[in-house]
Amino acid sequence: MNLSPVEVSHIEQSLLSVSEPEIIVRGDCRDLLPRLPPACVDLVFADPPYFLQLEQTLYRPDQSRVDAVTDAWDAFDSLDAYDRFTEEWLAACRRLMADTATLWVIGSYHNIHRVGRILQDLGFWILNEVVWIKTNPMPNFRGVRFANAHETLLWAKKSKAQKRYVFNHHAMKALNGGKQMRSDWRLPICSGAERLRVHGDKVHSTQKPEALLERVILSSSRPGDLALDPFFGTGTTGAVAKRWGRRFLGIEREEGYLQAARARIAAVTRHSDVEALAQLDQRPARVPFADLVKAGHIPPGTTLLFHGDPDRAAITLPDGRVRFGAAEGSIHQMGAKASNLPACNGWEAWFARDAATGSLTRLEEYRRRWRESRAGE
Repeated sequence: MNLSPVEVSHIEQSLLSVSEPEIIVRGDCRDLLPRLPPACVDLVFADPPYFLQLEQTLYRPDQSRVDAVTDAWDAFDSLDAYDRFTEEWLAACRRLMADTATLWVIGSYHNIHRVGRILQDLGFWILNEVVWIKTNPMPNFRGVRFANAHETLLWAKKSKAQKRYVFNHHAMKALNGGKQMRSDWRLPICSGAERLRVHGDKVHSTQKPEALLERVILSSSRPGDLALDPFFGTGTTGAVAKRWGRRFLGIEREEGYLQAARARIAAVTRHSDVEALAQLDQRPARVPFADLVKAGHIPPGTTLLFHGDPDRAAITLPDGRVRFGAAEGSIHQMGAKASNLPACNGWEAWFARDAATGSLTRLEEYRRRWRESRAGE
């Protein structure tokens, strides 16, 4: 279904309003996305059709029929048609991504290699390939192939030149028992009470587990960020986004899926650990060394010692630069010069004598005090 200009205008206004965290739209993402303002999305998660159509019905050994993906939305006339579809929605998503945004797309061996090629052709830069290893996969009932026990997620930024993107490294470690999270995620498929059903039948043939989306959303966004899911289905992205304090825009063509998604998301409550988890990766405000000099915390003329060594001393200049020998530059540049290394963290390397205690104090400690003194401003 095509959306009217009035409907699109309302969606656009909702996107720009942080007071409207949940936006669910019935329609084709290829129709809506090109009509929205650029650079308005902080994260994209896409679970597109995999082009899984079977040529024949499969049965288990007990002659019960295997639940395959036979939905019309997964059918395409050819691989070329699928490629054109993929390029269209990916390009539309890329235009909407903010300068720090990233995109996740999931697929199986049927489609993920084609999606990856198109991602790169469009200019995306792949950051990671993550493998979702299913701990309870469906067996291969005919016994003619290995059981398909994994799916692949590609995580990409808009371009190779994109300098900044969100990655909550410490939050991921906290969720992984204090260890760095790896790119192989062992999680069960969606089943049990989490699986949405009507009269015993699955509402959606490829519903993803919330645990999978939690890793995607918590790793690559911050509270208040806007997540886009162009193939919303039964709303897993929306449920997880709401639980973890993110806004979301979900687009879905099938009304039956949207009805299930709305009911599901309405029952979700905000997790109590949203702020605590986000603080693990909160970066402190940037403090130029010149600010400390201008404020008198390290007055011009102060002697700085490289790792406390009096034989490698520098002098603080009024503009926030320092002089080391005949050279002048930032605390980082002069730290590199003092160490004969290509780079140096001057906050950690240089020491000044504390006026109150007389002890040598690392510049990082001065910066910490400065931040504390300005907290709440």
